[in-house]
Amino acid sequence: MWIITVYSSEKGITMYEFDSEKEAREALQDVQGFKILSEIIYLSEQSPALVAV
Repeated sequence: MWIITVYSSEKGITMYEFDSEKEAREALQDVQGFKILSEIIYLSEQSPALVAV
């Protein structure tokens, strides 16, 4: 899941959710204000081979 968080003086904080990075990056070009693109990763199972990147 990809999230765009937008901070603007007019609307305050707004968040937009996308299923793919491509969708999020396309929308990022049209958004006005200070924006942050984040990828949300859910870890539902613990793995002994989990490695931080």
